[in-house]
Amino acid sequence: MNHTNSPTLKRSLSLKYVVFFGLAFMAPTTLFATYGVAVQSTNGMISTAYMIALLVMLFTAYSYAQMVKAFPTAGGAYTFTQKSFSPHVGFMVGWTILLDYVFSPMITSLFLGIAMRAYFPSIPMYIWIILFIIIITTVNILGITLAAKFNTGVLLLQFGSFILFILFSIKGLLNGQGAGTILSVLPFIDSNSDMPEIMSIIPVLCFSFLGFDAVTTLAEETKNPEKSIPKAIYLITIIGGVLYILGSYFLQLAWPEYQTFNDPEASYIEIGMYIGGNFLVSYMLAEGTITCFGSAIASGASASRILYAMGRDGVLPAKIFGYLSPKYRTPVFNLLIIGSIAFCSLFLSLTLAVSLINFGALLTFTLVNLSVIAHYYFRKNQRSIMGTIRYLIIPLIGASLTGLFFLKLDSHSLIVGGIWFALGFIYLLNLTKMFRQPPPELNFEEAQ
Repeated sequence: MNHTNSPTLKRSLSLKYVVFFGLAFMAPTTLFATYGVAVQSTNGMISTAYMIALLVMLFTAYSYAQMVKAFPTAGGAYTFTQKSFSPHVGFMVGWTILLDYVFSPMITSLFLGIAMRAYFPSIPMYIWIILFIIIITTVNILGITLAAKFNTGVLLLQFGSFILFILFSIKGLLNGQGAGTILSVLPFIDSNSDMPEIMSIIPVLCFSFLGFDAVTTLAEETKNPEKSIPKAIYLITIIGGVLYILGSYFLQLAWPEYQTFNDPEASYIEIGMYIGGNFLVSYMLAEGTITCFGSAIASGASASRILYAMGRDGVLPAKIFGYLSPKYRTPVFNLLIIGSIAFCSLFLSLTLAVSLINFGALLTFTLVNLSVIAHYYFRKNQRSIMGTIRYLIIPLIGASLTGLFFLKLDSHSLIVGGIWFALGFIYLLNLTKMFRQPPPELNFEEAQ
């Protein structure tokens, strides 16, 4: 097929914007919203739990970095597994990872609707959700550069939240509030905790790191992607991890009696009011609302690129999913589809959407870790001592950890995710005429 006159994705993103894009997807200030429940689940060892989660995610981040060096295309995990294992496995991973990216804007829409209803109870929630989806879809259609610049602004506001919170915490601690000291092992060690309790919360905390993987879908829009994307993956994971550990450390020191929250789901408001009053709480609430835009724009852009890669391959109908706007060079139809799915937030439950994301993320992470072994260790025969460490042992540790956490998902996540997986498998059977022919496969040269 001749693609000479077809529009292509535009290489316009520098390393800085890719890192900001991934951090915007990650939305580090979600730490504040989840803190109350998480700290109670770990019996106060929340910073230790985040340190473990960071270590686990670094193994998987390593595998994503290795694979994007080999296949710097818009398909991300879909392409990695397709080229390392088979088109069939690639299709199922692409189908599964869509759960993460396609449903993320829906979850963010719901979060924003709930928050705005609390601010303005006289205005129906659906008004805010509809406006939100229209805005994020429009920004993504107008181009990845605009989306990246928007997310940069959102991320700076998030950094502002962390800086303000830490400064107010230090001031309060020095004045005798909370633990009364800025140096303490309290958030790391608790004699009442045991490792099984801490490990049970790690899968939930791992989802806080979603974002490092999403930037692999921007490979065709990034300058020098073989170098820039791996650097971005490590930077996003480490920066996010440091913010989570530092933020949770000061949250716990500011309010050591974590069992006494009036509402664990809104604990950061209690803590913020205690150390910083109305100013700090107002800033954090306003920033949280704006952060919803950044996260939804980033996840919508990533989902649209995976759909585009699958459409370009012919795995999904190419006229729709493989279409790029000649003017904006963005996958317009995909973005409109994702926006339409986000409208499901008007009637779907948050529990259902989160269950789908949990299933999709851990299954995909496990298979990307295994892709490094399949591609480098077996196909490329990288079996020296260093090759064995880099391309067998490290990714095998990553696959074992994410695979273990996948098996520990609650039954609701496994059932709902399993149904989605089964629907994809049925579609694959139809696409391949009951496996009598392979599904279409990416022509890598066309993707450059």
